[in-house]
Amino acid sequence: MRILIAEDDVTSRAVLEGILTQLGHEVVTTVNGVEALEILQQPDSPMLAILDWMMPELSGVEVIQEVRSIPTDSPPFLILLTAKDKKTDVVDGLNVGANDYLVKPYDKGELIARIGVGKRMIDLQAALVESQKDLAHQATHDPLTGAMNRRAIMASLEKDLERTLREDSVLGIGLLDIDHFKAVNDTYGHQTGDDVLCELVRTINSGLRKYDSLGRIGGEEFVVVMPGKVGADSVSQFERLRSSIQKTKMKTRTGDLAITVSVGVVCAPPGASIDDLLAMADEALYQAKAGGRNRVTLAESSLHEDAVP
Repeated sequence: MRILIAEDDVTSRAVLEGILTQLGHEVVTTVNGVEALEILQQPDSPMLAILDWMMPELSGVEVIQEVRSIPTDSPPFLILLTAKDKKTDVVDGLNVGANDYLVKPYDKGELIARIGVGKRMIDLQAALVESQKDLAHQATHDPLTGAMNRRAIMASLEKDLERTLREDSVLGIGLLDIDHFKAVNDTYGHQTGDDVLCELVRTINSGLRKYDSLGRIGGEEFVVVMPGKVGADSVSQFERLRSSIQKTKMKTRTGDLAITVSVGVVCAPPGASIDDLLAMADEALYQAKAGGRNRVTLAESSLHEDAVP
């Protein structure tokens, strides 16, 4: 574990560094509060710091106050080192945000124990943050394919629509449906069908740009959102995606399978609602399937609009 020691006394700093190094920790040292604050503000800053109360430029208490004012999901564990042993001083240090304290002269065993407490707290905090991330991901993503779920893709689409109004850009929305997917399930089983869905999502994601988005809205139907500049071809990006899927063999537990998709595309006109756009894309998807499948069809309302991606 990386530990910051902020201590202006040479002897005290050397003793602390020696003990912590022997314990296997990576030690970063500084001699004043300003340097300590700069280190603790860095993205890869140590998660545990021992700060002397009395330091040049900024005191340990002032450093703690500044650090605690910074919003973060992973605050560092801060130990205040002080020669003050009055209860009121200790309470003041804890009230400003110190997690723990050590009174000089301290016992080596006590130091090691308090470092151990800090490490356990840091580990618990990291586990909690990771758990929160997992829960957030589960709430917004399809558990089978990992694509955004319906609720999340609709929220993302709403933000993209707002952005197009601010930036005078355009938005391409595609409804994508696997052709004859029922035949895959009936012939090979639903587990193979699930493999196809997962492979399809991987194939689509490999062809998307970092600002495009993909969501599964039900069964074998997906929404692909592609922001773009006015004047670009609204169909070309979706056509490339369709072609890539047709050329890719989907790896499944029963062997490689070839699939095709039909795509209904709408170029979002200014002020259009999400419901209207999805209805237009759905109508275009119906036309694509009626026209023979394995094709991209642009909604009629988009034919005279400047397109996307």
